[in-house]
Amino acid sequence: MWHGWRQELAWVGSYLTITLALGWLLGHVTAALGVFVAGYWVRHLVSLHRLQKQLSGGGNDYPSNGSGVWEEIYYQFYQLRRRGKRRKKRLVRMVERFRNAFSALPDAIVFLSEHDEIQWFNAAAEHLLGLKKTDMGLFIGNLVRSPKFVDFLHKKDCSGTITITSPCDANVMLEIRLVPYAKDMRLVLAQDVTQLRFMERVRSDFVANVSHELRTPLTVLKGYLETLEDAQDPALKRYGKAFHSMEDQAGRMQRLIDDLLSLTRLESAVQNSQRQKPVDVAALLHGICDDAQRLGSEHAPIALHLESAAEVLGDEQELRSAFSNLVVNAVKYTPVTGRVDVTWRDDGEGVRLDVRDTGEGIAEQHIPRLTERFYRVESGTRGKVGVGLGLAIVKHVLLRHDAELKIVSQVGQGSCFSCCFPARRVVRTAAPAGRGGVDS
Repeated sequence: MWHGWRQELAWVGSYLTITLALGWLLGHVTAALGVFVAGYWVRHLVSLHRLQKQLSGGGNDYPSNGSGVWEEIYYQFYQLRRRGKRRKKRLVRMVERFRNAFSALPDAIVFLSEHDEIQWFNAAAEHLLGLKKTDMGLFIGNLVRSPKFVDFLHKKDCSGTITITSPCDANVMLEIRLVPYAKDMRLVLAQDVTQLRFMERVRSDFVANVSHELRTPLTVLKGYLETLEDAQDPALKRYGKAFHSMEDQAGRMQRLIDDLLSLTRLESAVQNSQRQKPVDVAALLHGICDDAQRLGSEHAPIALHLESAAEVLGDEQELRSAFSNLVVNAVKYTPVTGRVDVTWRDDGEGVRLDVRDTGEGIAEQHIPRLTERFYRVESGTRGKVGVGLGLAIVKHVLLRHDAELKIVSQVGQGSCFSCCFPARRVVRTAAPAGRGGVDS
């Protein structure tokens, strides 16, 4: 860089000296100085014109002829242009690779503008969503004509998913997800879940059919076991312990079948709006706590705290099943010296049920999997092992009521299971129910 300036200063010094010398010899020093300045400005204007042509793309790729500082400027511009072209080629290749990668994906991808207009889509979107190249710039809601999809699009909520039938094939099920990727811009991801839904339906039907078919022979088996256990024949008395153990296992199997059928109904049944009514949760919890006290003669005391009279819009039988599972679990896994607190309260954003116990607690690594089917944690309480479906039922009931199950637990200090209902599910009453207690 300094070489160009040194050359420029040397050029100015030489020509200025020559011009002044000629002006002195001719007796017109001022005029000679004016001619020099004018010539210097013309030189700069010509060089600026050449640079402007290259900036506008009218020049060639090589630096224009120049001297002094302009030679350095042309050279630096040439280097910048070369680096820019190389960077542009790399970006073009990278964009092309991304487009090829997106096109190779089996899931449909659609880039939307801030007004939900189509900017680009991959090949899978053509046969899953029925989009064409001529649809660029059009509002996607006018092309994917599913009311469920349009509502999902207008909600601007990118946290969930919806399932719709493909506009191209009514036999194809698509799971739609919205992903924000820039300011007010989103991606539409559509995945073909036809086979997955078919397998889930087959599994659900299989479990329901097998469970239903097992109920009759199991009922007969339990009846005969009860008859044998109550028989007064001395020859059968020696087998009384075995009959009792068999009856206990038959009862456990009966509870397992009942839970499987309940879970299948929750997973497969469509919510009936006619069954969505305000549920008096206070009365419901009173009945559940009364039933829980009859589990046995020795159990932890149960305290019911009603801090809100709010009702919940939902299905009373489903809510009874969920709340009962939580309360019975708390009683089952809490020693007689412990305590179970059942609290119904308003948390400002909605209402929630807290079932808190002072039992043995649950290790942190188990908490994320507690709502899985048949997942059980080894318990130190003998004879208190469940079938591992209770919390799965709770989870599905809450999902059907737009609610969330939160679990907080610490080993040795107990657990708290919370059912959090959103404000849209809450039915406010005139006055709070106050604070009540049910203790054994």
